[in-house]
Amino acid sequence: MAKKIKITLRKSRIGRSDRQRAILDGLGLKRRGRSVVREDTPAVRGMVQKLAFMIDVEEC
Repeated sequence: MAKKIKITLRKSRIGRSDRQRAILDGLGLKRRGRSVVREDTPAVRGMVQKLAFMIDVEEC
């Protein structure tokens, strides 16, 4: 079974670049304070790394 991670948006997407907004859309994060559960893949980890300053990540 694949590992899962829980990603929570902590800072608003207002004022962020188009690239950062596209990454948030790719992760499925629309509103501050919302969480999504994704499989722990290299692609998802790369997106998380780009937005590390505005999200929280925890293992499920």
